[in-house]
Amino acid sequence: MMEEAELCFPQLLNVSCKKRTYAHSEKMFIYIVLSSMSLLTASLNLLVIISISHFRQLHTPTNLLLLSLAVSDFLVGLFVTPFHILLIEPCWFLGDLVCVLYYFLSFITVYASVLNMVLISVDRYVAICDPLHYPTRITLNRVQICVVLFWVYSVFYSFMLLHDNLIQPGRYNSCYGECVINVVGAVGIVLVFIIPVSTIIILYVRVFVVAVSQARAMRSHIAAVTLQCSVNVTVKKSEMKAARNLGVVVAVFLICYCLYFCVTVSGSDHTIGSPTEVFSSFLIFLNSCLNPVIYAFLYPWFRKSVKLIVTLEILQPNSCMINVL
Repeated sequence: MMEEAELCFPQLLNVSCKKRTYAHSEKMFIYIVLSSMSLLTASLNLLVIISISHFRQLHTPTNLLLLSLAVSDFLVGLFVTPFHILLIEPCWFLGDLVCVLYYFLSFITVYASVLNMVLISVDRYVAICDPLHYPTRITLNRVQICVVLFWVYSVFYSFMLLHDNLIQPGRYNSCYGECVINVVGAVGIVLVFIIPVSTIIILYVRVFVVAVSQARAMRSHIAAVTLQCSVNVTVKKSEMKAARNLGVVVAVFLICYCLYFCVTVSGSDHTIGSPTEVFSSFLIFLNSCLNPVIYAFLYPWFRKSVKLIVTLEILQPNSCMINVL
C-alpha cells in the first residue's frame, strides 16, 4: 500500500517535495532483501577477486575478464546497493555531493559490467571460431590493456554524462532533501544497451552456430583422422565447455539488463523510490550477486579456491602455486 510522504525537511524549506513511500512492513522487507544481497554480493565477488589474483594457474586472459567483472560486481555490493537502500527513504540525508557521487559510481559499474561482457563475448568468439590464432590474438597483455581502457572509458563516459550534475550538485533538486540528477536517456540507451547487447548477441549466436557444427563433426565417424586432428578436437571441446559456462553468465546478464532497460523505457513511474525503480535496480543488483554463484556451480577451480581461502591455506608460503585446476 503506497501513501504520500511528508515534506522533506519542511522546517527548512516551504517547498512541497512529494515522494512515494512504503508501508513499514514493505520497507523492512526491501531493507532485508537489499542488505542481504549487498553482503552476499560483496563477499562472493571478493572471493572471486582473491582466487584469480592469488593463484597463478588462474592467470589466463579469460579469467582476467572474470576478475574485472568481479571487481565491478564487488563495487556494486559494497557501495551501490547500500546507498541505494537510503534512496527508499522519503528524504536523502547525505547531501547533494554524495548523491551525485553515488550515481557516478553506479554508472561506472554498470558501464564496466556491460563492456566486460562484450570482451568476454569477443574472447569466446575468437576461441571457438578461430582457435588456431587464439593464443596469439588473445594474450594476457592485450586483455590487460583492453580492460584498463574500458574502465577508463567507463569513468570518462560517466563523467561526461553527469558533468552538469558534478559541477553543480543538487541543481535539479526541487527542494532540500532530494537526490535528483539529469541525464540524456536516449544516448545512454544506445551506447550502453543497444550497441553492446547487439554485439554480444551477434557474437554468441555465431559461437553457437560454430559449436553446433563442430559437435556434429565430432560425432560423425570420419576415416583417416590424424593425431594432430584429435588433439585439435580435444582443445576445441575444452574451449566449447568454457564457452558454454560463460554463455550462462552472459545469458543471465542479458536477461537482467534487458528487463532493466525494458522497465526503464516502458513509460511507467521511474522516480527514485518508486516500485518500478526499486524493481529495475534490484535486477542489476541480482545480476552482480548471481555471477559468483554461477562460478561456484560451473567452475571446480572456484570451489577449490574458496576452500583454500576459507581455511586460510593461502597464507602459507608458495600457496599461489597450488594446483586448483
